[in-house]
Amino acid sequence: MNAFVGLGAVFAGVAVVLGAFGAHALRATLTPEDLATFEVGVRYQMYHALALFVVAWATTHWQSTTLTAAGWAFVAGIVVFSGSLYVLVLTGQRWLGAITPLGGVAFIVGWGLLAWTAVRS
Repeated sequence: MNAFVGLGAVFAGVAVVLGAFGAHALRATLTPEDLATFEVGVRYQMYHALALFVVAWATTHWQSTTLTAAGWAFVAGIVVFSGSLYVLVLTGQRWLGAITPLGGVAFIVGWGLLAWTAVRS
């Protein structure tokens, strides 16, 4: 539980910093499309940082390996989905768009495992 609270807090804080960075520092240098892509990364990072708090809370009610796996799937999704969007926008390496969906799959897996844990419990 402590790991997911800690990671959720770190990812949420970084999302706030990156959101401010995008709104202030990048607005003048990025195309509107790239800024929108960056903002999608920030938004999904924040959503799933909050999901880590849900997982941490859920562990106080249910002990389950699928619940732990859900938390790690959210972590992987943040790193791969949001991270690839940030690097894509900041470096112009468009090929990174090919790995972004893997992070989306990790998010879907995380939500599925969280739902499965709740239904099973």
